[in-house]
Amino acid sequence: MSSLETDIVPDSERRGLIGALPRALRPYASLMRLDRPIGAWLLFWPCAWSVALAGMGSDGVALILWLGLGAFAMRSAGCVYNDIVDKDLDAQVERTRLRPLASKRVSLKGAWALLVGLSLVGLVVLLQLDITAALVALGSLALVAAYPFMKRITWWPQAWLGLVFSWGALVGWPAVRGEMDPAALWLWAGAIFWVIGYDTIYAIQDKEDDALVGVKSSARALGRHARRGVGVFYLVALALWALAIWQVRPDGLGLVALLPMALHLLWQVTALSSDDGADALAKFRSNRFAGLLMFLACLAVGTT
Repeated sequence: MSSLETDIVPDSERRGLIGALPRALRPYASLMRLDRPIGAWLLFWPCAWSVALAGMGSDGVALILWLGLGAFAMRSAGCVYNDIVDKDLDAQVERTRLRPLASKRVSLKGAWALLVGLSLVGLVVLLQLDITAALVALGSLALVAAYPFMKRITWWPQAWLGLVFSWGALVGWPAVRGEMDPAALWLWAGAIFWVIGYDTIYAIQDKEDDALVGVKSSARALGRHARRGVGVFYLVALALWALAIWQVRPDGLGLVALLPMALHLLWQVTALSSDDGADALAKFRSNRFAGLLMFLACLAVGTT
């Protein structure tokens, strides 16, 4: 490998899952963030919550697996689309300058081809859903298309991401019951604030680079109050989720199911360092486990 190629190929493409692939495929796998599945998990969990809270239905496990495939495909497609839009900006930021498009290891035409392929996988998943759920899922496309531009427009792109990454909560419920109910709307609303909270944590690690290139974020807007802000977002999320659970099971025992999730979010806030990027990344990634705790809560309430 030439010294120039060594300079532009990140370590993540020389080890692990991506490193095991043929060299020609590695930049495309990197473009999909195949080595960082946390985003797919975070997109998937609201889908699973909604299916579980709706009672799972007759084929709930199969439905969750289909939604998992859809979350993986659409998160990957979102990463490709985001990198297409941000290729010039990414080249100016230390953390993102080695991304395949920014470093010109993948052509724009190749990136678009990959995006189309991933979207076709999403279409296959869409065809497995009830018509109401499928139409709701299609409604997210405009939000997804606009997201990469939000950090140039507003100090709160995390709020827009909240709309996008929580959308699965609106899909899972009608996929089980064939219609939308208030519980799904409350679940979605709570998920929005959860996303704003964890993405604010994620944005902490980019504050300095974002300031240099003029990118806006909730972490920059909140400044030294970031941890307090995350705490407020999580508190609102828990309150809205409590309303969702109350719609399904209006008694105190149903709300107790939220306690493990509440304790985990409390730990995130109290242990978070608003000046330590590595700590922020670790707390952000812990939301994969938080999603599991919320799924178990929804499952306990929805199936008993």
